[in-house]
Amino acid sequence: MKKGTPRGQECVMRAKIDMKNFNKVLRDPTFYRVVADHPHLRTGNKYKAYPTYDFACPIVDSIEGVTHALRSSEYHDRNALYDWVFDALKIRKVVIQDFSRLNFSYTLLSKRKLQWFVDQKKVTGWDDPSFPTIQGLFRRGLTLEALREFILAQGSSKNINLMDMAKLWALNKKILDPIVPRHTAIDADSKITLTLTNGPTSVEKKETPKHKKNPSLGNKTVFYTSQVYLEEVDAQAIKVNEEVTLMDWGNVIVREIQKNGEKLSLKGELNLQGNVKDTEKKVTWLPVLEGTDEKLISVLLVDYNPLISKEKLSETDDFQEFVSNPIKIESLGLADPNVKLLKKGESIQFERRGYYICDEALNANNQVVLINIPDGKATGMSVLSSKRAPGQK
Repeated sequence: MKKGTPRGQECVMRAKIDMKNFNKVLRDPTFYRVVADHPHLRTGNKYKAYPTYDFACPIVDSIEGVTHALRSSEYHDRNALYDWVFDALKIRKVVIQDFSRLNFSYTLLSKRKLQWFVDQKKVTGWDDPSFPTIQGLFRRGLTLEALREFILAQGSSKNINLMDMAKLWALNKKILDPIVPRHTAIDADSKITLTLTNGPTSVEKKETPKHKKNPSLGNKTVFYTSQVYLEEVDAQAIKVNEEVTLMDWGNVIVREIQKNGEKLSLKGELNLQGNVKDTEKKVTWLPVLEGTDEKLISVLLVDYNPLISKEKLSETDDFQEFVSNPIKIESLGLADPNVKLLKKGESIQFERRGYYICDEALNANNQVVLINIPDGKATGMSVLSSKRAPGQK
């Protein structure tokens, strides 16, 4: 075994305990086995025989000064073997504290199953934002503070629970909301033009707070023009002579709605003296900056469906039959010029769309890549919020 010969690879070294023990774990368990074809990360091919977890863990825990070993309850039957090693070697004992695994709905935590997603190129890697890994969650916009508060709130329990990931994201939203800047984005493929007959004759600009309730975040530049882009879904809901509010600008009365095939165009007049509280519709907008020195920023908005479409898999379910298709959802948008200053890892809120984290700052294609941060709600902030499967949070 020490030489890693073919004969040695057929053998294991076992502890002689009791083959009739009621606890099957104590029936002469394997303590050493040969691993000849995979070099060790640190020692290379120096050793061929390696200890199993059952033998190594109690020794390492005792020598390294661990007082309490926390491990999930599926290993409970192996606690007796953990204690046996201490007694057999006459070394300091360590107390074991069992706790239940934290299971989440609509996802998988098994490393073997997650590896399948990586191998099949369903995801980009272990830090894919759709993954329930720490790196994946952080890349999707989870804050360390939210994760810490969530885990502390769960406490140590031996009861097996199926948690809704929405609770984690709702907590994350409470942390993000007061500290992230507000910006605007419009769907690039379906934008509708609204012409303001009494709008500015040239581009006007004004410095406004990035967050009305948090001036410490600084200011952003807002541009005002005689033509603005609206979301198609908003434009389709507007009626002739209806007064609506352009958010953070003022009211406009839509006087004319033209339809060229499936494409709409609107004309209206600003009514900045109008009361925004009297309007039913508050819509996001962007200035049309064509022919000026400024320009709107192209953004790739990325969202994710859960890994699987079933809330909880049974023991007989084949997870591959429930893989979401698609997992990743992309759409193109236009955002206000301030977005070009975003850095990788910075979070923002697009008004009426939700929270996003910058995954890639302005790149060679003059595009910013942003990932949607779930907010814990099955229905988003508005009809613009998400393209995830219905009911998903």
